[in-house]
Amino acid sequence: PFHFQVYADALYSVETGKPAVDKTFGMPVFEYFSKDPNESEIFNNAMTMFSGVVIPAVLEVYDFSGIGTLVDIAGGHGRVLTSILQKYPLMRGVLFDLEHVIAGARPAIEQVGLPDRCATATGDFFKAVPHGGDAYIMKHIIHDWNDAEAVTILRNIRTAMNPGGRVILLESVIAPGSQPDFGKIIDLEMLLMPGGRERTEQEFRNLFEQAGFKLTRIVPTKSPLSVIEAR
Repeated sequence: PFHFQVYADALYSVETGKPAVDKTFGMPVFEYFSKDPNESEIFNNAMTMFSGVVIPAVLEVYDFSGIGTLVDIAGGHGRVLTSILQKYPLMRGVLFDLEHVIAGARPAIEQVGLPDRCATATGDFFKAVPHGGDAYIMKHIIHDWNDAEAVTILRNIRTAMNPGGRVILLESVIAPGSQPDFGKIIDLEMLLMPGGRERTEQEFRNLFEQAGFKLTRIVPTKSPLSVIEAR
């Protein structure tokens, strides 16, 4: 029902370039979730289920070995991070998100037996992120934001990370041309909801350069998302 209401105002986004959700509910989508526990639970559970599809495909093609501490920025209930920690028993993790999200994550971390290796932290990634990570991972986070906001998040990571660290994004990469692509459906979702966008390889490259990183590789997976690495 939440989606049907927002999409009914899709023309507002087409005409203004602004998120329709602001017109429908009078506030940004993540602010709305913080005030509506039921919708927040649905959203977080949906993200966890989508991670369950994506992360096995990521672990199949990307080597996380050599990372001492992995920080998952806006990692929801921790499905991505805990799945990686289970495969790499020497790694430690930090799950970072808003307080009301982390409250739902702690039981999930305990359920998979990782409270000793997976710490939690709360805060606003536009202000700061946890320090001391060897790598920082984000699944479907950068696509929520416009370029200026995305660069702010990446710069905060660059400030916080250990020397020689890397950023790992799990995102759609839009290919040139007009062929059908699930990422283009997500792009519409980003326009109507948080005001972000999907990006091409060159657009990711430009984002990273503005934040002081260099895109090092893009690894496709069997899922709709690719692994995008920058150092």
